[in-house]
Amino acid sequence: MPKHVVEVSCPVPSSFRVDQVRGMFDLKRAKTAGERFDVELPGDDEEWQLGVIVGPSGSGKSTVAREAYGKRFIERVTWPKTGAVVDGFGPHLDIKQVCEALTAVGFSSPPSWVKPHHVLSGGERFRCDLARALLAPGNLVAFDEFTSVVDRNVAKIGSAAVAKSIRKGRIAKKFVAVTCHYDVLDWLEPDWVLDMATQQLARGSLHHRPKIKLQIAPIHRSAWLLFRRHHYLNTELALSARCFAAFWGDEPVAFSAWMYQMTRNRRKGDMREHRTVVLPDYQGVGIGNRLSEFCASIYRGVGRAAFSTTSHPSMLRYRSASPLWNRRRFGRVAKLGAAALFAREAAARGKRASSSRDRITASFEYVGPGMDRHRAEEFLTATPRIFSLPPTDAAVLDALAREAMPPTAIARRVGETTAHVRASLDRLVGDSRVETFRVGRKRVFRAVKAAGPI
Repeated sequence: MPKHVVEVSCPVPSSFRVDQVRGMFDLKRAKTAGERFDVELPGDDEEWQLGVIVGPSGSGKSTVAREAYGKRFIERVTWPKTGAVVDGFGPHLDIKQVCEALTAVGFSSPPSWVKPHHVLSGGERFRCDLARALLAPGNLVAFDEFTSVVDRNVAKIGSAAVAKSIRKGRIAKKFVAVTCHYDVLDWLEPDWVLDMATQQLARGSLHHRPKIKLQIAPIHRSAWLLFRRHHYLNTELALSARCFAAFWGDEPVAFSAWMYQMTRNRRKGDMREHRTVVLPDYQGVGIGNRLSEFCASIYRGVGRAAFSTTSHPSMLRYRSASPLWNRRRFGRVAKLGAAALFAREAAARGKRASSSRDRITASFEYVGPGMDRHRAEEFLTATPRIFSLPPTDAAVLDALAREAMPPTAIARRVGETTAHVRASLDRLVGDSRVETFRVGRKRVFRAVKAAGPI
């Protein structure tokens, strides 16, 4: 096991105030200040996948990681000021590798992949930085300030997502997280931890990921407003859709809508999954698949069949391997010419294509256990929980779900006065539904995930 002895020093300037501080705190007079770190770290040739260097600020984490890993230690990820996120990865990487890396770190939102990095939320930027780092050359990467700039729930989910991808071999790389946050240890489940507070190395399975306990409830279709901009197809929701949401505590984290199956050989009562979205901060740990299976079990519990068609790579991979799903079809659903015509028509209307034409998709039937019939009927007859906003607030949030805008542009879009729009923005920012940033001299607003149910 390699031993690392790191000594760092710096000059101590001479000034009147320095002398005052020495006198107040009885510091020794010296021309330099230095520290010595004497630690052990597992070697590259040893059997491990995940490691953590953790400790309080100033404890020497980055210093030791810099000495131990050299160029493999990622301290900062820089992005071009123009261009989409997917353009910020090296030209030696193909788009499939880029998409797989973004999905592996729990950022499975193609609509956000085509945006510039600087307009994304803090959690989204963190995952993009992490994906870039994981695609760096070599078989090992160490990442500085891991989860330091994100909400702690985002930190936990992001940690679980990257750990899951590395453990399952989707990212063939050893990963070292350098962090001051001890709360991610249980979610990373590392093979070793170097605690710089004591400079002691601990090895073995010392941490176990907590269970994510979700509450699922039928909800009003108005909740789609919170989720739709994260869906990879269009933003339309069928009027007949039956909607459900998963909550982590009071936080809505995922949405699933179901409607009657419309295929030619359908049976009476057959249902299909219409829209499923997990908010970006909660992607990568299987919440979407669990919500889909829960909803499918409701319909199977009352004697109906439940189907789902998807083109999302992670869902395709999971369902193809799961005994709970039976794959019925795989391939394209329209000829290339028809798909191209459809796409052109959609683009002419200023919309994204609303179907899966020309995409590789798979259709699955849920064959897992059904829910107890009495409980399933309670879900289907319950009054949906209503997510509602004042009309002006809803219109403003609806406009910002499509693009970021300044108040004057929002006022023109929703047909309200600028004063009313500014008052609405104040409420939405206070509820953490909208955030603001500056583009040049302009103050611009954009919609973010909801802070909680209303």
